[in-house]
Amino acid sequence: MKHLIKNVAVVNEGKITFSDVLISNQRIEKIASNINLTANAQVNEINGENLHLLPGCIDDQVHFREPGLTHKATIASESKAAAAGGITSFMDMPNTIPNTLTQALLEEKYKIASASSLINYSFFMGINQDNLEEALLTDPENICGITDDGLYFNNDHGILANYPDYLEKLFARTSILTALHSEDDSIIKTNTDRYKKEFGDNIPFNHHHLIRTEEACFEATKRVLDIAKKHNNRLHFFHISTQKEAALFEQQQNIRDKRITAEACVHHLWFTSEDYDALGSKIKWNPSVKTPQDKEGLIQALLDNKIDIIATDHAPHTIEEKSGNYTKAMSGGPLVQHALPALLELYHQNKLPLQKIVEKTSHHVAEIYRLKERGYIREGYFADLVMVDLNNNWTTTKENLLYKCAWSPFENYTFKSKVIRTFINGNVVYDNGAFNENDNGMRLKFERDR
Repeated sequence: MKHLIKNVAVVNEGKITFSDVLISNQRIEKIASNINLTANAQVNEINGENLHLLPGCIDDQVHFREPGLTHKATIASESKAAAAGGITSFMDMPNTIPNTLTQALLEEKYKIASASSLINYSFFMGINQDNLEEALLTDPENICGITDDGLYFNNDHGILANYPDYLEKLFARTSILTALHSEDDSIIKTNTDRYKKEFGDNIPFNHHHLIRTEEACFEATKRVLDIAKKHNNRLHFFHISTQKEAALFEQQQNIRDKRITAEACVHHLWFTSEDYDALGSKIKWNPSVKTPQDKEGLIQALLDNKIDIIATDHAPHTIEEKSGNYTKAMSGGPLVQHALPALLELYHQNKLPLQKIVEKTSHHVAEIYRLKERGYIREGYFADLVMVDLNNNWTTTKENLLYKCAWSPFENYTFKSKVIRTFINGNVVYDNGAFNENDNGMRLKFERDR
């Protein structure tokens, strides 16, 4: 079916313009100040007055938990929550069960998504100590990249950022985008041991950022950055959480020219160390939520284009898994349904312009990963779009949560902006609380040379 959105404020490529947008055959057919069709045209006309039209968010870091951890979440449940939150594409991490460490296991995840994901999808190939040759077989046109996020490097645990010799070997050989989690395990262990001596297993949650510290993040990020610069490969840093780290990254006019890129996550832009006393384990993430100064520093780094994109690191656990003392409660939490509304709160607070939010959640993600024909509102591009009302208050409650884990750190918060409608490949998948689940999303495709 064709859709014609009339008189909507289009937020795209640094501008806000009032336009009509015609959608046909999965794509944006026409954008103009006034589009008139013949009286007998088969078209669904949508009134866009008082609404804004954005490119759908592309989330490059989620943990949708399937296969093997479906008591927490499934691709079906979390893609539905993402659609309601204005996210039209996701890239999923390899720490499922089994870990995604072979090409065969990777393709199994694509089969699951093709049958159940409401939004577009891609999956990272996992990398550890033992599968370098297998990881290097990854096809850059069909796979978003390779990563260690959520995986242990070897039996001694740890992540790749702590193994510089291996990173040298990896960076010297890979031509596909590599995305890494960077924290220094030795610093974290020293801090953990210190506070365990003081508190046992009942370390206060407000000590999480004193264990997974600025120093732990900075030292690992600098180490990885220095190695990557020698090889000039495509490296992306997940979830930068400190102002000090953000200062390590360069400003470049053209995002496509950047060989090393970085992201901030919604929770690090929203919560701070001052929120631990109220929310406890619900905001226990790795890397940790840090100080108010770090939060403001990350926002400034987004404005300065030192940090390039915004993601969620959506990582749901059951409420039971988030309960108990510090050492028992798992790290991570659900975010995809509330990420865009939270970012729009930053717009209302005059911290991020709408154009910058769109740039960091859509345009730049598409450019970093070299996504084909997505991430912009352009004629001929796939119609992955979200309509939002910037003046439509709503409150997060247990009853309107869509996550399978059925909790959120945003419970009882009233947002000023609301996602009204989400288009996936031209189909209205979400419409004012109702879902069309007749069509699934598509596998994302990428340019070969990245």
